[in-house]
Amino acid sequence: MSKLESGERKQYSRQILLPEFGFSAQEKLKDAKVLVIGAGGLGCPVLQYITAAGIGSIGIIDHDMVEVTNLHRQILYAQADVGKSKAITAAGKLTALNGFVKFTTYPVKLTGENAPEIISDYDLVVDGSDNFETRYLVNDVCVAFGKPWIFGSILRFEGQVSVFNYENGPTYRCLFPDAEEGDNCAEAGVIGILPGIIGTYMANEVIKIASGVGGILSGELLVINALTNSNSIFKFNRTAPRSPLYSKKPQIKEESAEIRELSFEEFEKATGADPGHFHLVDVREDYEYEADNFGGVNIPLSEIPEMIPSFSSTQKVVFYCQSGKRSRQAAKLLAKSGFSGEAYWAHSW
Repeated sequence: MSKLESGERKQYSRQILLPEFGFSAQEKLKDAKVLVIGAGGLGCPVLQYITAAGIGSIGIIDHDMVEVTNLHRQILYAQADVGKSKAITAAGKLTALNGFVKFTTYPVKLTGENAPEIISDYDLVVDGSDNFETRYLVNDVCVAFGKPWIFGSILRFEGQVSVFNYENGPTYRCLFPDAEEGDNCAEAGVIGILPGIIGTYMANEVIKIASGVGGILSGELLVINALTNSNSIFKFNRTAPRSPLYSKKPQIKEESAEIRELSFEEFEKATGADPGHFHLVDVREDYEYEADNFGGVNIPLSEIPEMIPSFSSTQKVVFYCQSGKRSRQAAKLLAKSGFSGEAYWAHSW
């Protein structure tokens, strides 16, 4: 076990004074390697508090850039950081907070290809993502490698926290066997302080697991409502069966053959060679489109079903929105309608 330097002993002295904690627990934190997925609303408070607490090695994975709409809740960033990489910017600010901590940044999107390699290097994973695809990916890779992971979610005024796969305990699939379509913060909104509340609870679970001090939210889902000041704990058991999903390479659900995500690079290259190659459809609301857009036509998601006959099978249709949820849903609607052409979805260009 790593010994604390004199500077560390002084910096963490108020924590070390706790009878339940002491030098032993603090040294365990120094030896811990924690990966935080997402340096956004939840990731910011998690990163700030586990850095301050003395987690020795922290990985930060996030492919997004800081946007002005982030600033009301992602208080690790400032207006001057807009347009910069979240992962790299966060690491710089956190290093200034605690120079004893080692940071590794991954300014990339977590995928089925890179997740096993990245996650296998860490003892504990914190997922602050905002979509089901990433959560199932994180769950399956963590189960395959025997890594516990801390889950948090926020929407409007309500947040949830739990710990999955802790000492062979229940997993995310035990609580949520199937993915469900739902809103996210970009579409439904969130009160700015909520990520701080939920993220701090998540950081507390990190510290308890890494130090071996305190009870863990394993098999328990903590639900907090900031509007009513209420909280509840729902208990659940391990129900997901043992299968190749858990013992071999994680099985990650891929998009169907009819639709797939289109990157900006692919779109730019194709339209440069043939401007009429793609039919770009922005499925956000008209006020969102008017505020900022990449061109194309604006057809809100709610109007897509009635507009399906207007799409030509001779063109490749690309649906666009900010988060990817609405654009993917639009592409699925088109594919299921019997459309014989190609449909794509895209986000965050």
